[in-house]
Amino acid sequence: MRTSSGPGARTSGGPAARTGGPAGELRHWGEALTSVVAAVVAMFAVAAVGLYFAGANELPSGGYGSVVAATVLMACGASARVEGGAAFVAGAKGGIEAVPLSVSLTGALLLGWLFLRPMRLHATVTGRELLARVGRVAVLWAAALLLVSIPAEQSFVVSTGEPLIDELGGLIGASPTVGFAVDTGRAVGFGLIWLAVVLLLALAVSRRTPLPLPLLRFHTAVRPAAHAVLTLLLVYVALALPAGLVEAAVGGHARQTMAVVFLGLPNLAWLALGIGMGGAWHGHVSGSLGLPMPQPLAGVLRENQNVRLDAATLADQDSRAWLLVALAVVALLLTGLGMAMHAPPTVKARQHALHLAVALGVAMLLIGVLTRISAAYGLTLLGFGGSGAAILEPDLLVLVAVGAVWGAVAGLLGGWTADRVRRDTAPPEHPDRPS
Repeated sequence: MRTSSGPGARTSGGPAARTGGPAGELRHWGEALTSVVAAVVAMFAVAAVGLYFAGANELPSGGYGSVVAATVLMACGASARVEGGAAFVAGAKGGIEAVPLSVSLTGALLLGWLFLRPMRLHATVTGRELLARVGRVAVLWAAALLLVSIPAEQSFVVSTGEPLIDELGGLIGASPTVGFAVDTGRAVGFGLIWLAVVLLLALAVSRRTPLPLPLLRFHTAVRPAAHAVLTLLLVYVALALPAGLVEAAVGGHARQTMAVVFLGLPNLAWLALGIGMGGAWHGHVSGSLGLPMPQPLAGVLRENQNVRLDAATLADQDSRAWLLVALAVVALLLTGLGMAMHAPPTVKARQHALHLAVALGVAMLLIGVLTRISAAYGLTLLGFGGSGAAILEPDLLVLVAVGAVWGAVAGLLGGWTADRVRRDTAPPEHPDRPS
């Protein structure tokens, strides 16, 4: 708590700190507006850079800006549909349900930090004040999504990828015209759900932000475990970043690899975490995706129509995939220790096990949902054309189960280790000497 002396002194937690009246309300709306605008601008920037590397800047008819807007909406959970055609001789259809997590993570981290920052100046916060802050951000976030959805629609002529078909279409005036759009209602709805999850997680992981009195009992149980799991996820992204940059430098597909970094780096990083923990996905890839993926991953997904993706199937393509298991073991044990060291010493090891089991189980559920992909496209002209698809679905029960088991083991071992460290580093007790 910050205090000042002299006349008019006030504490940050007192009523004067939460200035009422029009001036205070205006300041609160300004804080909400700052957090929303900053998050949207950051998401646009990351999406624009990623799509630039992917070549979207070459789209005709101003399609680049529209694709950037659509990508920002997809980062909040919306899906894009693709439709088009050319009279009765050509057609195009498809759809994309995927979350570009580089864009999502950027917006979530910035929005969460700016949302929490004003509350850290207070010693306490009431439930009514917290709901009011959430409400202001939600109103402005919905308005921002509505504005972003306006340009997230475009139509333009595309190539089928076959020169003969493209030339024939140009001669007869039947080149495929493809349009994409994002449903505004679903974009706003899923965007508000995304916002609710982001703000809830921000409150859960912050160790310094005050909570309303009815929620204080969850501070010890939730916050150390939530903070530890968030750190684990961010560390995986941080480890994947240099790997992506090295691949861009030496792999021969620099632009496409950088597009993956700016659009889907957490997708691959958290997929690696889930696989290393023993989780699994299933799916397949056919046709050209336009962006590269790690060779072992591509090798597995292109084998059959519905293959299982786990550590064993990846190791069949590249035995180094077993390193994902070793990395996960080390990272999880350090996560358990870090959680226990930041929790009060009164928390028992079995409680750490329960807390981290729940936190990691929830995290793996979210990772499974966020890394699913359902994308398909088709272009036809006089019976000829091309198509492609990418399907990746998580085995959610397996992911949640391995998350809970690993959380329990890491929490228990971390609790025992933290107790031992505290005992070894505690100053020796000196018995009182008789006078």
